[in-house]
Amino acid sequence: MRHIHTAVSAGVLFFAVAACGQPSDDVGFGGQPPAPPPAPVQPKPVDQRTPVPPQQLSQGAPKVWTQDGGSVVVATGSEGGCSKVHAELVEQNAQQVKIRLVDEIPEPSGICTMDLRYPPLAVQLDAPLEQRQVIVEQIDVKVPKK
Repeated sequence: MRHIHTAVSAGVLFFAVAACGQPSDDVGFGGQPPAPPPAPVQPKPVDQRTPVPPQQLSQGAPKVWTQDGGSVVVATGSEGGCSKVHAELVEQNAQQVKIRLVDEIPEPSGICTMDLRYPPLAVQLDAPLEQRQVIVEQIDVKVPKK
């Protein structure tokens, strides 16, 4: 009986040590780390962009262009003082592309300049825009001041 106990203990110890030495592809609780976000697309100079016809734009949309054969849409954002604007691709399907321009306003605002800036903001599409409608919505979001 004593030899069986020793043999079982040795077997358990062997498997425990062998399992610790195995490389594992799993991270954390069994999953892979998330893919890094895609690098932001940089807008090209105006002379390298094509204006999107007004009939393809939502009412009240800012100026919108395409670049890189229509696979990138560039919209004009609006920011000022301490705020910073960025573009998010919300939805794209066979009929439309929806872009959200998010103006991040620091809270509390503190002392800010009274200037307005209109930066071009680009988003990458899965396929060229072609005849799809472009819907641009603009929102303000308060963010904690750093």
